[in-house]
Amino acid sequence: MTLEIPESPLQPSLGERAIDAATDVSRTITEVSDGLRTAVDRLSGVIAASRRPGGALATVSAVTREAPLASLFVAFLLGFAAARRR
Repeated sequence: MTLEIPESPLQPSLGERAIDAATDVSRTITEVSDGLRTAVDRLSGVIAASRRPGGALATVSAVTREAPLASLFVAFLLGFAAARRR
């Protein structure tokens, strides 16, 4: 009767675990960067479309150029109302 010791799988070394962790972090950062790049591209497209004649930003820009004090007053009132809700 011989006593057999089961072989345990080799554990990764500290260096290998550090490399694996760095690789995982790198993949995560890449995925987040890609997501942010996509979101920025979409937002840039929406802003560009809104700046075309007849768009919301074009209208706001025109009103602000023609009546800056009235626009400032309206912005102040909107800010005050938003702060008051909180």
